[in-house]
Amino acid sequence: MDELRVIETPAEYDEAVRRLLEGEGPIAVDAERASGFKYSQRAYLIQMYRRGSGTFLFDPPQIPDFSSLQEAIVGAEWVLHAASQDLACLREVGLDPSLIFDTELAARLLGMPRVGLAAVVEELLGVHLAKEHSAADWSTRPLPQSWLTYAALDVELLVDVRDGLVQRLDEAGKTELAAEEFEAVRAREPKPASAEPWRRLSGIHAVRSPRNLAVARELWLARDAFASETDVAPGRLIPDASILAVVKDPPRTRKGLADLRAFNGRASRTELDRWWAAVERGLASDELPATRVPNDAPPPPRAWAMRNPEADARLRLAKAAVTEIAEELTMPVENLLTPDHLRRLAWTPPASNDGEAIAEALTTIGARRWQVAATAQRIALAFVEAAQAVDDAEKPTS
Repeated sequence: MDELRVIETPAEYDEAVRRLLEGEGPIAVDAERASGFKYSQRAYLIQMYRRGSGTFLFDPPQIPDFSSLQEAIVGAEWVLHAASQDLACLREVGLDPSLIFDTELAARLLGMPRVGLAAVVEELLGVHLAKEHSAADWSTRPLPQSWLTYAALDVELLVDVRDGLVQRLDEAGKTELAAEEFEAVRAREPKPASAEPWRRLSGIHAVRSPRNLAVARELWLARDAFASETDVAPGRLIPDASILAVVKDPPRTRKGLADLRAFNGRASRTELDRWWAAVERGLASDELPATRVPNDAPPPPRAWAMRNPEADARLRLAKAAVTEIAEELTMPVENLLTPDHLRRLAWTPPASNDGEAIAEALTTIGARRWQVAATAQRIALAFVEAAQAVDDAEKPTS
């Protein structure tokens, strides 16, 4: 096999754009980040393949402007595996598709037992695809040939996989619903930034003291700022478990922090002054966080039987109905209808339990057209049954 080269010069880039324009059909696209190593989620390698063109491995840090590539391929269908994972970093460099085919999502909609790229490739093409470099540090330069081979294979087989999935979707009568799902992924708006991102700390839900939460907040903010400054993944500086160890019983002195064995990580001692200053800010802060964050989500379903018996009955019967539909359609329940949508609908149903009202409520929550068509009427029947069951249970026995 010829040695693979990374495209990093203007001349190489222009040649790649020209050749991609000369190809035909869909374009397989993938991106490699350095998650777990770097703070940013930028792409450090972008792979593309098109029939009649070949395979191209772009080095984003060396290419200041992808606009000519975007213009050349924006009208083609882009084939990605788990598109939601790569679209953000592609858009960051100016690459944004107008039409996608998501091979992982297609595999889910077809009810395939395993939907990872290697498993899908093996089932459809009979090719064993090694995934030994999936968690590599792709910011490494130069990139080893074995990594480049791995990266190239991720796209070189993807168009063939797409063709096999297109056929299966057609045979299953799922072509239109798949297209609707692909477009929903492509058009999905990014989640707004959290007002309190430090609450994502693993295990923070168990901390109930506002003062201890203030320490957690300040340590998280200090770690995040340093991680951004050095472009290092926060968990590599000090892991969440180390912050939680400090938060559960905050030390009162710098030495106490230094002596805490559970406080570890590559920067736990080299940046000790930084972390101790954060602990001090937390201990002295007048702005104490709330122990509970208000939100519009329904309470945990385990509490429904006591708090709202009819909502509990609605959820139980509707879940059974949706599960049955998913089995009929041979797809995971969560792809048929987002569990949170069903919980919200069961907790706060429309005034009427008829199918039209349920369909409108599902649409308002965010369910796709095909999901509404597949589930609304059966959910409506489940809600009627739930109301009758609760009414029967409340009638006095003679």
